[in-house]
Amino acid sequence: MTDLQIINEQNGTSYGRHLKPGEVSTGTTILALPYDGGIVVCADSRTSTGTYVANRVSDKLVQISEQIYVCRSGSAADTQTLTDYVHYYLNQWSLDTGRQPTVKTAAHLMRRLIYNNKDRLMAGVIVAGWDPVDGGSVYTITLGGSCLKLPFATGGSGSVFIAGLLDAEYRTGMTRDEARALAKKACSHAMARDGSSGGVVRTVAIDASGVDRDYTPGNSLPFGPAPTWN
Repeated sequence: MTDLQIINEQNGTSYGRHLKPGEVSTGTTILALPYDGGIVVCADSRTSTGTYVANRVSDKLVQISEQIYVCRSGSAADTQTLTDYVHYYLNQWSLDTGRQPTVKTAAHLMRRLIYNNKDRLMAGVIVAGWDPVDGGSVYTITLGGSCLKLPFATGGSGSVFIAGLLDAEYRTGMTRDEARALAKKACSHAMARDGSSGGVVRTVAIDASGVDRDYTPGNSLPFGPAPTWN
């Protein structure tokens, strides 16, 4: 086993695979939290390549329809290609039908692409947004292509650090500001503990009125770096 494989096993960034020398490693924190009337999606901005950071400010929140977003985790190249495909197909569907797609339609299209190519892709995403049929909804698509509708969703290597926090503090019927504040708090906690998450925090609130993007720089996060002990 190479030093790179050992490092990535310790950091938990290989998602069950042994990295070859020079192979791109992954790590991120993404989440989606419903509020009364909509959804907040949130992500950090670090893209790691092996043992160094390739991009400190990458945008992992991708708009694939007017009121539907995808939170990307896994291989950056795989997820960028997938979101481009789904964006194209949803645009074609809207032109053919004259209607905006539902979040369920977008999620199952993403699921089909990931599942049919599960041996060649490393992509775990959250599809979330608002539509007139279901209102705000959240779907998570795992690395193997399973699609699950959840009350809220987290993903990426940083998600294991904030499961208990979200279980304790998430509640139904939150306002948009409350959901956004909790998303920022959870993401910043994950960034402080997970070596593969970092940078800035981006959030997008999605509801019937449209989308509202927000950006929080790394020096203004609600939770600072992890404490150190002598």
